[in-house]
Amino acid sequence: MRRSARLLTAFAALALVLAPALADARPGGGVSSGSRGARTYSAPPSTNTYGGQVRPMERTTTPQSSPAATAGAASAAQPSRGLFGGGLMGGLMGGLLGAGLIGMLFGHGLFGGMSGMMGFFGFLLQIALIVLLVRFAIGFFRRRQQQNAPMGMRPAMAGGPDAMAREAERGQRGFGGFGGGAAPSAPPPVIGEADFKDFERALVTINGAWSAKDLNTLSRLATPEMVGYFRQDLSDLAARNWQNETRDVKLEQGDLAEAWSEGRTEYATVAMRFSLIDVTRDAAGTVVEGSPTQRQTVTELWTFARPVGGAWQLSAIQQTN
Repeated sequence: MRRSARLLTAFAALALVLAPALADARPGGGVSSGSRGARTYSAPPSTNTYGGQVRPMERTTTPQSSPAATAGAASAAQPSRGLFGGGLMGGLMGGLLGAGLIGMLFGHGLFGGMSGMMGFFGFLLQIALIVLLVRFAIGFFRRRQQQNAPMGMRPAMAGGPDAMAREAERGQRGFGGFGGGAAPSAPPPVIGEADFKDFERALVTINGAWSAKDLNTLSRLATPEMVGYFRQDLSDLAARNWQNETRDVKLEQGDLAEAWSEGRTEYATVAMRFSLIDVTRDAAGTVVEGSPTQRQTVTELWTFARPVGGAWQLSAIQQTN
């Protein structure tokens, strides 16, 4: 047992030594992390600060809906129409087909006196005649129902006044809904000068709290999901006996990529190009990454979320390509 424990310890130490370093030791770990609500898996629009190439989310707690699963659920919700469709026509044709096949097997039916190929063609003619009769009956009953229905219940003619009214209503709703029939979404939040100052202040304060390993400040300025990623990245650095410091953060350029609302939560994604000192040292103080004197320039997209009337919190950091 002791020998096995020593071997496991040795392998763990070797794996730690050989493990690749973090892509970037600054807040976010140089990967796309966090959640952007319903837009987590969609790329923000391009801005003057970034050209529209962004890495997809590599760490997120937001589940991604599967198109195959959605299609499967939709097909499960729709009744199976079968070869001849559903409803009355499907039931009649299914029964007739079964009866015809049995009749052919036993030599009976409307053309039961025939055999061989003539019997088969007679069976097909029988089906064709019955289909015509059923279609005629269904059309007759539908016309009777429409004539007897109140005016408000009659279907509108294509291109008539009702159709134009529906087109006008669809135009007012815009293209955001499913099939033009969904209710309009909540209006996007208005992002003003005070909000941009909050975003810039958060950029500087979060980097300072990261360097100081101040999880209390990070918890105030970021969502629990992002704080969890910060905590994990700090633990990974500590496991290597490394310390990352980001300081002298200066926002060089920033602009709004998009802002939207989901229920009682407002979101804003801003593209920010900033410069900073980003240096990582080991336990002995030796620089292992970055430089203590040379500034680096980084472009990232930061998404902030807040309840209506509340304070902004960082909910995602995305890396540009």
